[in-house]
Amino acid sequence: MASLHTLANPARFLKLARPLTPPLFWAGVLLIAYGVWGGLARTPPDYLQGETVRILYIHVPTAWLGMAGWSGIAVSSLTFLVWRHPLAMIAARAIALPGAAFAALCLATGSIWGRPTWGTWWQWDGRLTSMLLLFFVYLGFMALLRADDDRGGDGRIPAIYGLAGSVLLPIIRYSVVWWNTLHQGQSIGLTSSKIDATILWPLWFTLSGFTCFFAAIVLMRMRTILARTKAEARMRRMAHVVEVGA
Repeated sequence: MASLHTLANPARFLKLARPLTPPLFWAGVLLIAYGVWGGLARTPPDYLQGETVRILYIHVPTAWLGMAGWSGIAVSSLTFLVWRHPLAMIAARAIALPGAAFAALCLATGSIWGRPTWGTWWQWDGRLTSMLLLFFVYLGFMALLRADDDRGGDGRIPAIYGLAGSVLLPIIRYSVVWWNTLHQGQSIGLTSSKIDATILWPLWFTLSGFTCFFAAIVLMRMRTILARTKAEARMRRMAHVVEVGA
C-alpha cells in the first residue's frame, strides 16, 4: 500500500510515466510488427482452417485487452471507492477508450474469422454476445463519465458502474463452458495448447506487443488528462484573480 500512496502524488506518477511511455510504445510496435510478419510469412496454414487461422494473431490479443481493460477499470474503481486514490479514476478514464477500441476490434476480427469458419458473419453465441455487451458497457461508462463531469460529480457513480460491469468478465470467460456454443473452447493455456507450436509462436509476440502498446496509450492518456486538469485549474485561478481585481 505504501507504493500505492506514493503514486497518489501526480508529480511522482508523471516522473515514472514520462520515461516509461516511449519504450513501452516502441517495444509494442516492434513486437507487433515481428509477430505479424512471423504469422503471415513464417507459419504454415492450419490443416482445417487454412489461411484464415492467421487472424488469430490479432484476434486473441484484442480479446485479451478488451477484457483486461475492463479489469483495469474495475480495479481502479475499487481503489477509488475504498481508498479515494486521486489517480484511480484518471486511470479508469484513460483505459476506457482504448479498452472499447480493442473490444470493437475483437468483435470485428471475430466476425471476419467466423465467416469462413461458421458460414456467417454473426451468431448470437454466448461468447460473442457477452463480448458485444462488454463493448456497450464501455460506451456506457464513457457516457457516464462525461455526464458526471457535466454535473460536477465526484466520480463515485462511474466508479460503482465500473465495478458492477466486471460481472461480465467471468461470463465472457466461461460462456463456452456454460452454454452450447459455436465458439470453440479454450485452446491456449499457461502450460499447454491445442494449437501446434509451428502456428502458435508468433502469437506470443503480438500478445506482448499489443499489451505494451495498450499500456503506453493508457499512460499517454493519463498524462494528457493530468495536463488538462492542471491547465483548467490554472485558468480558474487566473479568472478568480481577474474577478477580485475588478
